[in-house]
Amino acid sequence: MKNAGEEFIRLVELMSTLRSPQGCPWDREQTWQSLTHYVLEEAYEVVDAIDRGDVSALKEEIGDHIFEGVFLAQIAAETGQFTVADSLRSVTDKLVGRHPHVFQEDGTVHDETSKSRAPSAEAALARWNARKAEEREAAGKTPATLGSVPQSLPALLRAFKIGHRAAGARFDWPHAADVIGKIEEEVAELRETSMNEAENAARTEEEMGDLLFAIANLSRKLGVDPEAALRRANDKFVRRFGAMERRLATKGRTLESSSLEEMESAWEEVKADEHTRQHAATQTDVTPRSPDDLS
Repeated sequence: MKNAGEEFIRLVELMSTLRSPQGCPWDREQTWQSLTHYVLEEAYEVVDAIDRGDVSALKEEIGDHIFEGVFLAQIAAETGQFTVADSLRSVTDKLVGRHPHVFQEDGTVHDETSKSRAPSAEAALARWNARKAEEREAAGKTPATLGSVPQSLPALLRAFKIGHRAAGARFDWPHAADVIGKIEEEVAELRETSMNEAENAARTEEEMGDLLFAIANLSRKLGVDPEAALRRANDKFVRRFGAMERRLATKGRTLESSSLEEMESAWEEVKADEHTRQHAATQTDVTPRSPDDLS
């Protein structure tokens, strides 16, 4: 832990130097607003390293992600609003306060036999949410079940979280099959809208949004993270599309010179080859070796 503290101080001092008159012109020009793109990008790169199981990349990406936080806090410090130490103190105090099943009021840890400890992850989450509600009430904030879901989240992930919060308030479909019925209803409405030339683009966009929102809620009911599922589907499509392109190239064809029928035929061949390899793998190892083995 001592080494972690020393390295963090080194990073904070480095950031201060980069923002100084003797530092980097580009770093000095940055603002909170200009850094938002990089903050999101670094977060996605952390997730990407996790998905790929690349530990070396994850080590680097975590550092980059922490650096963005230090960068933002340095800008705040220069205007006298807060420092990175204030941010760290804030999150530490919050974590202690929201874990009454771990910490006593004086910050010491409950004994392992204490009845105050949470018996399960579900119980721990319930106590966390209860403490958040108490904090909001103490701060005089009007309770808003969905108001704290960040608008900056990717739309699919935000839809998933909105549905989860609503379900926590018991506003939910009883079963996953009920959501499938809703999806079929939305598909029918979208079909009707898209076929009616008198309808405007705004109505079509609205119906498409309703369909995607329903799909996000079906993912939630099935216990599937829609962002992870879609990332995996994207990767699978990219992989198969590249294989299709290479297969056509062996026949002296390019995408531009190939007909749709030729591309579809090569696509089906690629899928068949994948399924054959996956089947062969299951014969020698019943444990999937990668997420793609389940595709």
